[in-house]
Amino acid sequence: MADATDALRDAVTGVPVTPEPSPVPPTPQTPPAASPGDGSIMSLVDHLGELRTRLFRSVLAVAIGSAVGFYFATSIRNFLISILPTGRVQVLGPGDAFVIQVKIAVVVGIILAMPVLLYQVWAFIAPGLTPAERRTVRPWIPLALLFFALGVAIAYIVLPFAMAFLLSFTDNVLVADIAAGPFFDFVTTMFLAFGLVMEFPILLVGLSRVGILTSERLRSSRRYVILGISIFAAIATPGGDLVSPLVLGGTMYILFELTVLFIRRGGR
Repeated sequence: MADATDALRDAVTGVPVTPEPSPVPPTPQTPPAASPGDGSIMSLVDHLGELRTRLFRSVLAVAIGSAVGFYFATSIRNFLISILPTGRVQVLGPGDAFVIQVKIAVVVGIILAMPVLLYQVWAFIAPGLTPAERRTVRPWIPLALLFFALGVAIAYIVLPFAMAFLLSFTDNVLVADIAAGPFFDFVTTMFLAFGLVMEFPILLVGLSRVGILTSERLRSSRRYVILGISIFAAIATPGGDLVSPLVLGGTMYILFELTVLFIRRGGR
């Protein structure tokens, strides 16, 4: 019927009519598949595998640093003992000397491996940040290493004063015959505690850069921060003296106030 109508129209007008093509339904387009190397979307298994890789590299770095520390452990041990008035300590068991060597080696290994540890932490959390957040936080990673070294230096400065305070309560009756195990527990804990505490402002600045914390929120939580600092300083300094927790807590609080001021001047 349509062909007859078109022929009649051609005969009347003299102009051939081209039949309109029937509409073709659009072909549904499938979303492009992600390339095998695309790490923008990671499953839970991928995250666990990434975490395992980062932990393995961190442990390996600490092990290598500990090997170096074990080589110099005797010199480091004698150097630390030299701050005592007696210039010597005693061991109470046949294996104490070896345990002390290993303990010094591990602490030295952690200190030497800190650049690798910080990089592994950054490499693990960086994929979860936006490009702008990564550009903002990245410059603070080298500063975290500098702050850790500064904390270890502060611990070394404080250590003689803490030991002098503790030993001031001894006399001819209560003799200061110090055991090596508790002494090196005290020393190594102080070094690690002060070093890690100096990462406190880096953490706060990083959280502010990604929008989790603001200077106003930190100021409003000041009383809880002071309470947390006091508890942490008392736990992290095992010597039982007043100098170590006061210096550690005072350092943390000064860092907190300076960090709040820095964040506020940054407009956050």
